[in-house]
Amino acid sequence: MIFGHHDANTLAQFRDVSSRAVRAALMADGHVGYVMPIGGVAAYRDRVSVVGVGFDIACGNAAIRTDLSSGDLGDMRRRDEIADAIFDTLSFGIGRKNLSDDAPVDHPLFQDTAWDAIPASHRQELRAKARAQLGTVGAGNHYVDIFADEGDRVWVGVHFGSRGFGHTVASNFIALSQGLRWGQRAKEVEVLLPVAEPLGHDYWALMTLAGRYAYAGREWVVRKVVDLLGGSEEELVHNHHNFCWVEDVEGPDGPEPLHVIRKGATPAFPGQRGFVGGSMGDDAVILQGASSAGTPELEQLQRQALYSTVHGAGRVMSRTAAKGKTRRGKVLRAPGVDAGEMRRWLSRKGVVLRGGDLDEAPQAYRRLDDVLTAQGRTIEVLHRLRPLIVCMAPGDTFDPYRD
Repeated sequence: MIFGHHDANTLAQFRDVSSRAVRAALMADGHVGYVMPIGGVAAYRDRVSVVGVGFDIACGNAAIRTDLSSGDLGDMRRRDEIADAIFDTLSFGIGRKNLSDDAPVDHPLFQDTAWDAIPASHRQELRAKARAQLGTVGAGNHYVDIFADEGDRVWVGVHFGSRGFGHTVASNFIALSQGLRWGQRAKEVEVLLPVAEPLGHDYWALMTLAGRYAYAGREWVVRKVVDLLGGSEEELVHNHHNFCWVEDVEGPDGPEPLHVIRKGATPAFPGQRGFVGGSMGDDAVILQGASSAGTPELEQLQRQALYSTVHGAGRVMSRTAAKGKTRRGKVLRAPGVDAGEMRRWLSRKGVVLRGGDLDEAPQAYRRLDDVLTAQGRTIEVLHRLRPLIVCMAPGDTFDPYRD
């Protein structure tokens, strides 16, 4: 099942993945990824694809509705101060450590037996890196945003994943699946690991642990910002979108438990809520899977979507196309996004921006309303979130831990 319109390269990736999957679907925000397109969903029988889950294992979105209204944030000058405070409190960018006094370094996940799946020679080093980075935001399209909804209630939203821990796990299991050793570099190719065999079993354990890690990090960050604002939490919406779940998938002989990978796609079972961002200059939404009770046609469409929806607006320009490319001061490719127009866009929307660059400009993305429309009646929008403050790593930050 394909939602929306996509370029030839994205469709070719989707067809390739579909040829090995029991079922597959492509969401309306889809675009080219590593082997499997972003926005792709694929269901396998007793197997998991490491490159399908991706390098940023358990990347996802979390949002908290607070008891504050936008007026509580003050005027634009006060919002500038809040943006500065967020940057002073949180760590954005590659390899950064969480320096807060209350960083969650003693989280129970660090005692999980899944760590034993990492070779002893590398285990303590990786655990130390993971401890230091838990609650850091990263770079690229990862962010901390403050929004106001249609009732003027303030929401705090975040987007990031399992940081260097997840990237290290993914990279090494891609190598191990090709007969290489932990620590060796390998080509990014799809290998389907049987989850009942030792390598697949170990990957599944560490992927699951990376999911716990990402959830802990996002919830620490979003609650830290709510506290910084002086607000209280009233509602939490939280989902992965780079992960694999075991789910009952309807087949010709009835439901069958399959391993469902969502690569840049949000779970959207009926009534299940999700937070989906647009771009630094567009609205985000809180949505849920639509109720299909008594509506066989809608239920069939949701089954074809593997009960999934978009995770964002989806890129229309690569990072290089949007930002351009220079080498030794010589322009090799002019930026596809005009910096002045980006600033004017944000000014019209009343957005206070910290960090970011042309590769994350609104012009580099589809409009979120368009991709939501393309998903049809499978989802319902509960709240529209207008961006007030957007915080991202500075644009010159390279980050290998994003997907």
